[in-house]
Amino acid sequence: MKDLFAPLTDQEMDRLDAFLLDRVDDDEDTEGKDEGIFDLSTLDGFMTAIVSGPNTLVPSQWLSAVWGDFEPAWESKKEFEEIFSLMVRHMNVIAATLLEAPKEFEPLFLEREAKGKRHLIVDGWCDGYLRGVRLNTEGWISAEEIGELLDTLFLFVSDEGWQQLDQMAEDEVERLQRLIAPAVRDMHAYWLERRGDESTVRRNEPKVGRNDPCPCGSGKKFKKCCGAVPIIH
Repeated sequence: MKDLFAPLTDQEMDRLDAFLLDRVDDDEDTEGKDEGIFDLSTLDGFMTAIVSGPNTLVPSQWLSAVWGDFEPAWESKKEFEEIFSLMVRHMNVIAATLLEAPKEFEPLFLEREAKGKRHLIVDGWCDGYLRGVRLNTEGWISAEEIGELLDTLFLFVSDEGWQQLDQMAEDEVERLQRLIAPAVRDMHAYWLERRGDESTVRRNEPKVGRNDPCPCGSGKKFKKCCGAVPIIH
């Protein structure tokens, strides 16, 4: 088993990104349906919210939100285990960074180049984060401080927010983009303090038994956390 806290290689990130993009066929009728998450930046935002929130969510609670209305048609159990392992490892790296070195955490924003200048694309990441928040909306909005921090992300995903952004100078938009990472760190710290010892991270465990503590740091048994995934036949 590969180290569950090993960062994804560039090749593994490309593999996961391509899988998310290609899992919905071009000829699928997607009108009025939830297409789920279809790029790595959005998944990064989603998983950041999952590990930052007021309650621990196990994979059986969040995995369906990744697929939306289009669960993959798995070619084999091996393919499912490969993709799921990549997702869990990426989530664990996010969780460990926020817990052990929060100042080093940076969202996985996309970039584009125009007229010789690089521009950040943050809307997908923010959408993913808010998708994670919606899995436990009541818990998240119970704190007024959190609502104020979330407002920064809402700017980049709502029609009203984009109307405001369109009226701003480019440097002001960039300033708001730079506020996202500090806001995310603050939200993680806020809920971490209230979760207490639940978020203890365990590293470098060579093999995880079903009754052992889950290495993702939830404090739950492996069989009730990252081991509690759908069985693919």
